[in-house]
Amino acid sequence: MVRVRVVRHSGLRRRALRRRALWGGGEVLVTVGVVLLLLVVHQVWWTNREARAGADREVRALERAWGGGGGGGGGDGDSGTAVPATSATPVPSPDSAPGSSGSAGSSAGTGRRSAAESSPTPDWSRAYAILTIPRLHLRVPVAEGVSKSGVLNKGYVGHYPGTQQPGQAGNFALAGHRNTHGEPFRYVNRLARGDTVRVETRSATYTYAVDRTLPQTAAHDGSVVRPIPRSTVRPGHGYTEPGYYLTLTTCTPEYTSKYRLVVWGKLVSMRPR
Repeated sequence: MVRVRVVRHSGLRRRALRRRALWGGGEVLVTVGVVLLLLVVHQVWWTNREARAGADREVRALERAWGGGGGGGGGDGDSGTAVPATSATPVPSPDSAPGSSGSAGSSAGTGRRSAAESSPTPDWSRAYAILTIPRLHLRVPVAEGVSKSGVLNKGYVGHYPGTQQPGQAGNFALAGHRNTHGEPFRYVNRLARGDTVRVETRSATYTYAVDRTLPQTAAHDGSVVRPIPRSTVRPGHGYTEPGYYLTLTTCTPEYTSKYRLVVWGKLVSMRPR
């Protein structure tokens, strides 16, 4: 007696549906993976490429507007006006020039005063200075404000509103991306005590020397950009006396924005243009 195998079409349909579901799910996963890969490439590579190119163009435009070359003024050991790193006396008013307490009738004293007193009042989000850090081979424009879309995502370094301008008594505080969009502050953690940082404006070049580093603090630790910078989260870090300070801030650890890395410097010289 011959047995005839009965094929149940419902079972075949279920298996076919499972295969189609698995195939469709695989296609979705591959598509999502490709999209995510493209996003990573865009964030890590393309935004850096575009921002760096734009920042370089802006640096060249500022140099042309100031009538200078690409080398930047006031390097290590320059002959500019020396400025005390700290002072036991009260800080002068923000508009006064460091080292301008010489004879009022001397042309050198007049030059020093005019250079600092003419510190620019920048337009919002427009580049008005150039930051140079020789150790990092970095040369980028500085713009007013720290918004991502208006300043930081352009590859610029942003000046914290309400802090002082270059060469003025108090704290000239800057922010920059550590990753993506030009990442100008990618390696600021490598700066060591004594490394120089130059800030060029239309009127003068200011040279700061790196003094201290705060490797990690909370994102809300706004006291690090006060006129006398000192961390309230990490009280042992910062200063207690007035001076002419530079503050560089960025996110840490890399590829996160959970904490802030802070580098402080002190003004050591000023060279009028």
